[in-house]
Parts: sequence; structure tokens; C-alpha cells
Amino acid sequence: MAFQSPVTPETSRSKSRAPFLSATPLLYVLLLLCSAVASFGYKLRSDGIFACGADGYSGDRYLAYCNATAYGDYDHGAFWYGLEPDAQRNAIEAEVLFIGSSRMQFAFSTEATADWFSSPAVRYYLLGFSHTENIVFFAPLLSKLKPRARVYVINVDRFFDDRVTPPAHDIQRETKAQSGYPEKRFWQSLHKPICNTLPAICGAGASFFRLRESGAWQFSGSDGLKPQSVADGPPSNPQRWSQYAALGEKFISQLPADRKCIFLTIAPSSETRRAEATAIATALGFDLVSTDPDRLQTFDGSHLDRASAERWSSAFFQTAGPRIRRCLESNRPAF
Repeated sequence: MAFQSPVTPETSRSKSRAPFLSATPLLYVLLLLCSAVASFGYKLRSDGIFACGADGYSGDRYLAYCNATAYGDYDHGAFWYGLEPDAQRNAIEAEVLFIGSSRMQFAFSTEATADWFSSPAVRYYLLGFSHTENIVFFAPLLSKLKPRARVYVINVDRFFDDRVTPPAHDIQRETKAQSGYPEKRFWQSLHKPICNTLPAICGAGASFFRLRESGAWQFSGSDGLKPQSVADGPPSNPQRWSQYAALGEKFISQLPADRKCIFLTIAPSSETRRAEATAIATALGFDLVSTDPDRLQTFDGSHLDRASAERWSSAFFQTAGPRIRRCLESNRPAF
């Protein structure tokens, strides 16, 4: 007769623990995976593209900027690397090209601008960028694009500066930017359908979308915005104004346009650098186009709100419009 070990309580408990112990490594791996997925999702929502909404997308509009630390600017790379060929082509073929900062972009992204250029039909493009972009980025960009514009409108607000902005630094000096911007473009293909299907999982971070046809921006978001009235700020760094003018002369002399068809302006903000802009324009031999209506407002202290932008851009074209038309008529190519 074979001997059988007695079944004790300790033996029974050991056998019952065996399946659990064998499953423990698998559970641990699953917990790690769930934690990683949750952490990645949180980062996308708080620091990535999902911190911003997707209400500005359309068939002809892309996300130019999302105010999130892991996303930020896409617009600079879109033009530098040709990631938005329709937008790039429209900028090249425009007869009137607007260049400058985000203040200029919002100030001219209006129905008043579109209406003025619609009769007679004139192709224009708003080629402004965030970070108060300047000639350090614009000079090589225009050299790459070779635009055909016969009229230029330049927002003077620290445009003739040799400061290197963060996006310009990333593009011109960091090789990783060449892969980073296409990745941002890819995330937009996910951002749009996901946020439109499940809007509750996306944030309301400040963002703007660019219209490929005209370059006009559409603002979206509401986080942390504090409207302020437009006013002139105190003079800043007057010792550098002559240097700005010298940089401006070099830049303007390289533009393929008649000097009389180059217009300098300054889009107002809560601290408009009007004295500086006027001094630079005078040193360059230009009149600053700066006719501003009363009681203008910004939506964040820096950029005109929609109603104020409509009134300001309308006033600009009332002043500069006749001269722009003369430039277009006198420089129109014969066929």
C-alpha cells in the first residue's frame, strides 16, 4: 500500500496560493502598463495638444499654435519645412503680403480685410508668426519662399530686431526640430476627430488656427485671458532705435518691391510701442500708418479682440488703401 502524505491546513493554503503567485508577475505588468497609459494620457491632456480644443479646424484651416508646453508652435515649422504646401503656395502667390507678429495677424484677420481685397479681387496673405517674430526668421524664410508680392505691409513692432526667438532657434539651430514639426502635424490628424467626438476630454487652452487661403487666424480657448484697453506704452530701449532702423534698412532694401509700395504700421496693444515705431519709420523715410479708432480693446492685453480688429483694420484701409491700389495698378504685369 502506497504511503500518502496527510493533507494539513498548511498544505491546503500553499496549494490555494499557487495560482495567485503565478499570476502576480502578469498583474504587475498590467498595472505598469495601465499606469504608463494613464500617465501618457494625462500628459497629452495637460501638456500636449489635447490641452486645446479642436473647434477651429476646417478643410482649409490647421492648428497653428496650442499653448501647451509639449506642443506650442507648429506654424514656424509648417512654412519652413513646407508641411502646409497650400498655405505656402498662397503666401508665395499673394500680390500683397503682410509680415510681422501675432498682433498683426489678429489685427488683420477680419472681414474688413477680406472685403477690401475682394473688390476688385486681389490675392493677399497674412504671413505673421507668434513670439513677436522678426527679421532673423523672416529674412531666410522669404529667401526660401521667394514671394511674388508687389506690396508689403510690415508691422514694425520689434520686427527689425536681431533677437532670436525660441521657434527660430529650434528651426535654425536644432536638427531635432525637423522631425518634431512633422510629429505635431501627425497629432493634429488625431486631435481633430477625437476632440470632435469626445470634446469633454479636450481642454480650453489658448490656440489659433490658420486659414490656408489667406493666412488669417482664428482664436480659440479661454484659459487665463484678461481683456485690457489699448494704450500707448512708455518708450523702451530708445538707445537701440537707431540700430533697429539700420536693420530695417537692410531688410527693406532686399525686398523685391518698389519702396513706395512698402507700408509700415503697428497693430496696437495695451502697451503699444508707438513712439518707437514712429521713430524707426521716420528714420527709414516712411510714414507710419497708425490711424487708430477710439476705445479699442484687446482680449488678452496684447491682441485686439474681434470687434476692435474690425474697426482698426477698416481704418487702416481707409488710410492706406488708395496708395495700395495705385501700387497694384501701376505694377500690374502686362499679358
